[in-house]
Amino acid sequence: MMKKVFLKKKKAAPLRRFHPWVFSGAVAKMEGEPADGDVVEVYDAGGEYLATGHYQNGSICVRVFSFKKTDADDDFWRSKIENAFHFRQQIQLGDTDCYRLVHAEGDGLPGLIIDRYGKTAVVQCHSIGMHQERHKIAQALQTVFGDQLDTIYDKSSETLPKAYGATVENSFLFGESQSTKVKENGHSFLVNWAEGQKTGFFLDQRDNRQLVGQYAAGKKVLNAFCYTGGFSIYALQGGAKEVHSVDISQKAIDLTNENVAINEFEQPHHAYAEDVLRFLKDTTQTYDLMVVDPPAFAKNLKKRHNAVQGYKRLNALALQHVKKGGFVFTFSCSQVVDQQLFYNTIVAAAIEAGRQIRVLHHLSQGADHPVSLFHPEGAYLKGLVLYVE
Repeated sequence: MMKKVFLKKKKAAPLRRFHPWVFSGAVAKMEGEPADGDVVEVYDAGGEYLATGHYQNGSICVRVFSFKKTDADDDFWRSKIENAFHFRQQIQLGDTDCYRLVHAEGDGLPGLIIDRYGKTAVVQCHSIGMHQERHKIAQALQTVFGDQLDTIYDKSSETLPKAYGATVENSFLFGESQSTKVKENGHSFLVNWAEGQKTGFFLDQRDNRQLVGQYAAGKKVLNAFCYTGGFSIYALQGGAKEVHSVDISQKAIDLTNENVAINEFEQPHHAYAEDVLRFLKDTTQTYDLMVVDPPAFAKNLKKRHNAVQGYKRLNALALQHVKKGGFVFTFSCSQVVDQQLFYNTIVAAAIEAGRQIRVLHHLSQGADHPVSLFHPEGAYLKGLVLYVE
């Protein structure tokens, strides 16, 4: 018997507009005593069916994965993966064999991320319900891709709610490869999903890396928070005269150097395992082009103010090291810092640095990280390209 969630009067409108979240404050009663991760049906106060999703005891108590009745069986998961793959085939990724295959709400599967690296799929679940479906999801991936996949790796321990994630170990759902070499827009990258951050590579910046390459010719470039060197590779390929890469992680710097080596560039590249803020405070170097792509400074509203202050200090310091007529690509991936707030923060940083700035581009995540029209919260990545006078 399917467990049911009934909403209070006048609380059904968001679901009728296809927003995929049910907040706990909208719930009037439940039937069947659902446990964390259970599949439930959602009904309005009058008993009309609205949606089906995963229940979880929290502020978001149902994450909707279907607005039609479903048993969420093997055919359902196969159909969802097929639809996601078909969409990626339509968006012309070029000479690229690594991309996001499933982007949570953007693909109608809240709580589920799947990144594809060549013949490997890396799964990250952000909800208990999705993690309990992982074997069905793995079977669907094998059905859809066949021999195009030889490994499926579940890397959910760090993305699940803490109480549940503490009991989970990352594991292979199929195969056993731990790393591979992939192509992105013709550039080669080594990816280690078992040991790297997120799923091993920041796929959402693909289009923005391409744009850096278009601006890089003849320029001295700093890639701050370089991780595994994505922006550095594109800058070198674009003809940068010299590139510096900085990241606090020695492991990231080692992989950056390996990625530079396998692409066989002639221009000088220097990598520094240092805290970016410390590097910027200590260095006397100036740059023609700078990429400032820090990790999320805030993951909840309580930390938003501190995050904004952090972005302001970082960007004000970065602007002091940009030559007249230089460029800055600056980003925030903090979902709780919206586009306007990020823009205002960069304005404050420019005032503090005493620099005149023009905005050339507003940037976001790549098309393989789609945003549902009905879930604007999915637009998490914000970026600006600045011309510094």
